[in-house]
Amino acid sequence: MASNLNASQQPHHPQHSFSYPGPPASPAYSANGPSHPQHHNSLPPHSHHSPSPHPGQGPPLGHHPHQPPPHHLSNQQQGGSGSPHPANNGGPVSAHWQQQLSLAHISRQSNSPHHNARAAHLAARGQTTTSSAIAITDPNRPAGAATPTTTAAKVLTYGAPANGLHRKDGSGASNSAELALSGGSDLANKGEKNTWTTIDMGGMNLKNISVELFRYTFLTTLYIPHNSLTTLPSSISNLVNLTLLDASSNKLSSLPVELGLLTHLRDLFLFDNHLTSLPPELGTLHLLDTLGIEGNPLPETIRSLLEKEGTSSLIAYLRDSCPVPLPPPERDWITIEPDSFPNLNSTKPPEETFSLLCYNILCEKYATGQMYGYTPSWALSWDYRKELILQEVMNYSADILCLQEVDVEQYETYFLEHLQDQDYDGIHYPKSRARTMSGDERRRVDGCAIFYKNTTFALVEQQLIEFNQIAMRRPDFKKTEDMFNRVMTKDNIAVVTLLEHRKSGARLIIANAHLTWDHEFRDVKLVQVAMLMDELSKIANDFAKLPARLNLGEGYDKAPTYANGSKIPTIVCGDYNSVPDSGVYEFLSRGEIPSNHADFMSHVYGAYTSEGLSHKLALKSAYSHVGEIEFTNYTPGFQGVIDYIFYSNSLSVNGLLGPVDDDYLKTVVGFPNAHWPSDHISLLAEFKIKN
Repeated sequence: MASNLNASQQPHHPQHSFSYPGPPASPAYSANGPSHPQHHNSLPPHSHHSPSPHPGQGPPLGHHPHQPPPHHLSNQQQGGSGSPHPANNGGPVSAHWQQQLSLAHISRQSNSPHHNARAAHLAARGQTTTSSAIAITDPNRPAGAATPTTTAAKVLTYGAPANGLHRKDGSGASNSAELALSGGSDLANKGEKNTWTTIDMGGMNLKNISVELFRYTFLTTLYIPHNSLTTLPSSISNLVNLTLLDASSNKLSSLPVELGLLTHLRDLFLFDNHLTSLPPELGTLHLLDTLGIEGNPLPETIRSLLEKEGTSSLIAYLRDSCPVPLPPPERDWITIEPDSFPNLNSTKPPEETFSLLCYNILCEKYATGQMYGYTPSWALSWDYRKELILQEVMNYSADILCLQEVDVEQYETYFLEHLQDQDYDGIHYPKSRARTMSGDERRRVDGCAIFYKNTTFALVEQQLIEFNQIAMRRPDFKKTEDMFNRVMTKDNIAVVTLLEHRKSGARLIIANAHLTWDHEFRDVKLVQVAMLMDELSKIANDFAKLPARLNLGEGYDKAPTYANGSKIPTIVCGDYNSVPDSGVYEFLSRGEIPSNHADFMSHVYGAYTSEGLSHKLALKSAYSHVGEIEFTNYTPGFQGVIDYIFYSNSLSVNGLLGPVDDDYLKTVVGFPNAHWPSDHISLLAEFKIKN
């Protein structure tokens, strides 16, 4: 049973409050707020691919070649509502502004009601059209059916006056306004799969849009140009799958900051509105290819930057200019009800407690602008992030720290140096690739580190587990083609420490592992975790045979002894890059999986795929007490649990560090950001060693 309590109500668990240093002093962050920073440009290491266009769709608006209007025409002459194009002293128009003028011209010629839907309808019937509309398919017509005449019917049904648009005056005239949608809402409510992804409500003089529209979270394309909209509702952020949004030729004077949450957007057309500024929150639109702003009275800074350097530079400028939002509330401490209450009359020595933190800190070399393009450059810099990481780790003050993605240089020159002052000793091993490197190149290889409070624990032994080296030594793997082509190409490792509690003499085994990230190699993840458990069994049995320590603390007459390695309290933690319904999680928690498990993907790995996997430790995920946390990795492309703290049944859980505040998460697109220095969050658990 679990209960949520505020940190201040829990005097006996590790602290878990910390502040952040804020953005570095720079021209972009003066005392008076953001000015004009240098622009910079990063899916998580676990999801690196950009979204592709929806199947069956053609290129979006403006991606067809069209002749632009004469460059000497002003916005007013072209039908725009903004200020004239920036003066270029008679010089040539840049390619970026040439694109703006061309797209704006296309937009202005597309002002008839449902222009894009009708053009797509004609195109589907094989008729010639100069439209640049996206093709729209009819969900009511089975795939391969030979009746193309209803291609755009679904879009027209939900947008046309005769069917879906309810006028306040009942006349159906185009000078009115609020859209009421039906049909698609049923799909949204029932969670049924939808086969149409585009809505065209252009050219209808709409003044308001019903919130029902924003329940259509499956939409990838939304056309609302040539209307009379004065605002866009903030709930537009619900359309998280949008890749194209056209709100040109309306009466918008501002944009909701929530537009920045639509991180899949590739095209955002805002031609011919009344915009005088752009919210800096649009800087998180890291995949945006085209931002259409011609015909708006925007500041020269914005127009000039777009003209000279294009959309990506303008987005980077907005991203680095964005003010730092308020920090999230502290993560609550969750107390786990004990299985039984202690016997106050017992003569047994007191049970020992300790805390353990597990954290993938995001190595410096992986934190690139290409990978984390939604993060401000200053918040992505290692100098900023490392301070935040260290502050978080030290404020939690856990007895044991298990960190992943720590490179050799940062371990030696930063973390070890600072943590030694807090009574920590540490061990660190880089990934296997470091074997072939030397000098500075080797020092940038990341690996796994374990720190422990030397006032609480004494180190007995440390072990490195190199998965590709173990695979090479296994006789049943030697002739396996899959071993060479798949397992041997991954240089992941695990680090193991054998500890003794200084007062009680109780022993503790800590394994910290980082498995391969690639979801196409879930078979390799299974093999790696199987080898980890095999090696742990050998290490634990040898540890159980060692003689007990002397000089125990007061109240302890005799150190515990262990019949075999499975009786020693053991924690298996780290970044396993595997979700809770994976074979890795199933194997660790159940202790066995069959040889034909789907995650083996029909590959051959000796006894593992002929006999299945098994281990003798009764392991349980610490966070399973709360049904697992909502996520441990949070990026625009992936939010899920891939980090774990598993423990054996000779331990029990006293408490856990809770999830990130839900309201805060509604305002951010992913980590890292100003408050969270990694794309992972830390896990923290307090354990009790059973007598």
